[in-house]
Amino acid sequence: MVLATEWQVIPGKDTLQTAINSAQEGDELILSSGTYLGSIDINKSIRILGNGDSVVDGQAMGHVITVSAPDVVISGLYIQNSGTNLVKEDSGIFVTDAGDRSRIESNHLENNQIGIYLKGPESALISNNVIIGSQHHRMNDRGNGVYLWNSAGSIVENNKIRYGRDGIFVTSSNHNTFRNNHISDLRFAVHYMYTHDSEISNNFSVNNHVGYALMFSDRIMAKNNQSSGDRERGLFFNFANYSIIDGNRVSGSEKCVFIYNANYNQIMNNSFEECNIGIHFTAGSERNEIYSNAFLNNQSQVKYVGTRYIEWSRNGRGNYWSDNTTFDIDNDGIADQPYKPNDLVDQIIWRHPLAKLLMNSPAVQIIKWAQSEFPGLHPGGVNDSAPLMEPPGYPSDLGAATNG
Repeated sequence: MVLATEWQVIPGKDTLQTAINSAQEGDELILSSGTYLGSIDINKSIRILGNGDSVVDGQAMGHVITVSAPDVVISGLYIQNSGTNLVKEDSGIFVTDAGDRSRIESNHLENNQIGIYLKGPESALISNNVIIGSQHHRMNDRGNGVYLWNSAGSIVENNKIRYGRDGIFVTSSNHNTFRNNHISDLRFAVHYMYTHDSEISNNFSVNNHVGYALMFSDRIMAKNNQSSGDRERGLFFNFANYSIIDGNRVSGSEKCVFIYNANYNQIMNNSFEECNIGIHFTAGSERNEIYSNAFLNNQSQVKYVGTRYIEWSRNGRGNYWSDNTTFDIDNDGIADQPYKPNDLVDQIIWRHPLAKLLMNSPAVQIIKWAQSEFPGLHPGGVNDSAPLMEPPGYPSDLGAATNG
């Protein structure tokens, strides 16, 4: 049995790489305060531990640190100044497909094109890091805070990510978990592409363009996340299927939720608040179950342009609508009348926005009166057969918010 050795490393141009080259599998490198110049290649299963003032500087060339061995631990480092070539994927920490079970914990990464890139390893852990991305160039030309490609079974948790392009971008990486991250001032907080059987939970997204974008991905569990002030959309589903969207809270977006060609999803126990549109539902999305949600003070609760009738209740339980003035004579918590969040006039306005100029005209008032008196004139759309009299309980103090 070979005992692990603890190495004390002092700052300098080549001191860290020299220590890595001299170390054996399982050794531990303890870095003193100061600056270590990169780029660095960790090609052995070792632990590199800093004290928060141990700076690894990439000198604006390529990756600052490359991990090309399994079971590597990187902790307590300040990692800065990668190259700026997005095509070459310049990163603060770049983990290759040889880096299975890498643990990247409690580091500070700043001024890197991509913060942390998992390109192919399995079962990696990214935890308790602060990742500050670029504010230069157009947002779409910046790198992501955390980037996963073909990296199955990885966990990204308890990180603070700000600036850059997307907070966490993942593609073709199944069975991963993103939880308890605080993500702000980006394009998308979390961006899923071609990723299945994964979980997003207890994250906090604030002041991004979009909070949580699930695209071309199936069987995602998105629960107890919060989106606050994300400008365009809080939740965005595009070709996302067979997923569970449970206990999330969205407030202050242009659209709380946008559903585009997404099918067989369960959307329940969420709160959609103070948005211009509560849910925009379009492009043939079918067989979604939408129930036990709270629609609170949205300028338009639902935007649906179509002629099909869609039922938004399940087993006698619908949703709460803050603008539904109705009665509950039998006091069972369910309104005595169904609720239809948009009518013929709404659909005319969605199709022809200039029709808003006629909202107070006698012709529009006649259409509204006729539809109320003759329900058969209703053109299709969303129907809630069992609207709730009170908003259902939802997490008012999500765990992710404590990361802010």
